[in-house]
Amino acid sequence: MGSLRRLLSLNPSRVRLREVNAAFARSIPNDACVLDAGAGEAPYRPLFAHTKYETADFEQVDKRYTPSTYVCDLADIPVDDARFDYIIFNQVMEHLPEPRTALAELFRVLKPGGKLLYTAPLCYQEHERPYDFYRYTRYAVKHLFTQAGFEFETHEWLEGYFATVGYHLSCMAQMLPRRPSEMRQIGIWKWVLFPVMVFLRFMFKLLGFFFSWLDLKCDYDARGYPKNYYAIVIKPADGQVSQSDPSSMMEHVVLKPRKLEK
Repeated sequence: MGSLRRLLSLNPSRVRLREVNAAFARSIPNDACVLDAGAGEAPYRPLFAHTKYETADFEQVDKRYTPSTYVCDLADIPVDDARFDYIIFNQVMEHLPEPRTALAELFRVLKPGGKLLYTAPLCYQEHERPYDFYRYTRYAVKHLFTQAGFEFETHEWLEGYFATVGYHLSCMAQMLPRRPSEMRQIGIWKWVLFPVMVFLRFMFKLLGFFFSWLDLKCDYDARGYPKNYYAIVIKPADGQVSQSDPSSMMEHVVLKPRKLEK
């Protein structure tokens, strides 16, 4: 039963997150200094075993943490300028009340020519409350990072649209009424509609699994929208903040087809 439950809970986002982090890790030379900013449980630590891997997190959410190298706000990391060759910044920016300040700090601690891997949701339910503040469109990502001084190497969908469909279906399977008492506002009709809800929850669970599985087989991005975006950004080699006007770029953001290393 446990294995069936895990199968039906297939999460393409976790698969894609590991793929992009693994590809990023493979691009990093041995002994480079890497910061996992907002690391939490540090799930990608093994991928960076060949590097000097450090973590930073404020450790205030009621969840499990791997002890951080730096327990701090990401707007004030207690290290010297340009300490890190690379930064990974996974599923964190939505939890920052002042993202511009945090991005300026990440720019400060990254070496000129260094790279940062960003991932964050466009479409996801509230989580890690009360520290959940924003969702980011591709235009917001472009604007905020460019304003902080970064240049873009890659800016793409993390998953295809089938993963988004699978996610919404799975949410409906979890959140539709589970007891007739939850539908008491409609009186006696609750006894008629509740069996319908049971059937729909079952069907949505199966369909959610189907579309999640399909996303891993068919990378569909012709229409729709992703659950998450990811980007690889670079601190310019001269270490200077770009003087270009990021607002002038907003109409020219084009996402390239995703080509993830397997």
